[in-house]
Amino acid sequence: MRLPLPLHLPILVFLLANAAPSDASLFARGTGSLSRAANRLHHRAAKRSAGLAKDLRRAFSGMYTQELAATTGGSQRVYCVSNANSPSLAQGSGNSSSPSGSSGSSNGTSSSSVQSSASASSSARASSGTSTEHSSSTTASNPSSTSTATSPWKLTKSYQGDSFFDGWDFFTGDDPTHGIVDYVNQNDAQSSNLIEINSAGHAIMRVDTTPQISGNRKSVRITTEFSYTGGLVLLDAVHMPTGCGTWPAFWSNGPNWPAGGEIDIVEGVNDYSNNQATIHTSHGCTIPSSSSSSLGISGDVVGGTNCAAAETGNAGCGMTATQQNTYGVGFNNNGGGVYAMQWVDSGISVWFFPRNGIPSDISSGAPLPNNWGTPMAFWPASGCDPFKFFDSHSAIFDTTLCGDWAGNVWNSAGTPGQEQSCAARVGVSTCEDFVRNHGSSFTEAYWEVNYVKIFQ
Repeated sequence: MRLPLPLHLPILVFLLANAAPSDASLFARGTGSLSRAANRLHHRAAKRSAGLAKDLRRAFSGMYTQELAATTGGSQRVYCVSNANSPSLAQGSGNSSSPSGSSGSSNGTSSSSVQSSASASSSARASSGTSTEHSSSTTASNPSSTSTATSPWKLTKSYQGDSFFDGWDFFTGDDPTHGIVDYVNQNDAQSSNLIEINSAGHAIMRVDTTPQISGNRKSVRITTEFSYTGGLVLLDAVHMPTGCGTWPAFWSNGPNWPAGGEIDIVEGVNDYSNNQATIHTSHGCTIPSSSSSSLGISGDVVGGTNCAAAETGNAGCGMTATQQNTYGVGFNNNGGGVYAMQWVDSGISVWFFPRNGIPSDISSGAPLPNNWGTPMAFWPASGCDPFKFFDSHSAIFDTTLCGDWAGNVWNSAGTPGQEQSCAARVGVSTCEDFVRNHGSSFTEAYWEVNYVKIFQ
């Protein structure tokens, strides 16, 4: 409700005169900023209520990826991990509805989310002035990072050590990708020994290894309460889930999928050895070429150049790494490494650095993406404005079992790491049978995470 003009101005003068410096700054930004902040709060609330439909699209992606492989003659699948909730696919065809990737509890973090959303775009755009080139002769495996220049990125959120699980929502709905998992809340995860902080100070997220079960295996799926528009996200992981039947991912998305966009940073299934990064958007987002050299990436484009979910069977634009230490057993045997996702005016990029090749600027907490060389994946702004197609993202970890991707390629062979099908390798005809009756096979199905850091 508006105050009458005679009362309105004196009260504003009084508040400015008596406000703390931070409060006075808020008023000094004017009603426009207050309105934007209110809109962000509204957006956050909408995201919480809207998150449930986005994941249903994964139910259809398995069929699409098999068709894609048949038409391309390759065994590499393009797939998406979704937290989506979309009553209608923006500017596309079809509808979807599915459980949210978020429990809906803000736990008092809405103010930080609003601050992030209100400031992220300007911070990321300022940084993008030094992050537009990907033609460096250096590569991610041999980064040049000896510069003493000041990083344009400032740490906004850090999840690490004993407090790692603070600020995450534990998703407890049915798995929207039809995996045979039951996602549990934080208390159940702790009592079932599915989560812990180990002696090295790393966060552990496991799946249940009970020898035999009649229904679903317990697992963990968590979403940051904090949201961001633009930024730099770093994941330092020592171990990721691997093995036949597993489907882990680290990714992010926004509200009103696909309008808010989705960025899959780490994803694969079964015994795959090469990571896949993918974006999924509403109508109008494309990449200008399927040529790695034209895009300036070290990875390979899979699935085409149209990133619109509604027009690609929800496949989006995928790019796979060419190194076999980027995912699964190879990643774990190398002690893991760091994944970096940069979201700036020039586009969205993903890098991977193995444990023995992490740039010193990352280790020192002052990241300098300009020094990192060729990214694994890059979606340039020339065909997909990153601040039009992506908005208000939260970061997500999950591990599902079987489901619409891992289950659908159970009998497939020829993908790096899965040269022999899982059915042939383990001698079990279906993924579901294997998961339910071979609990000891999932001792390697766990995340071990040093940190997740979000810079803006």
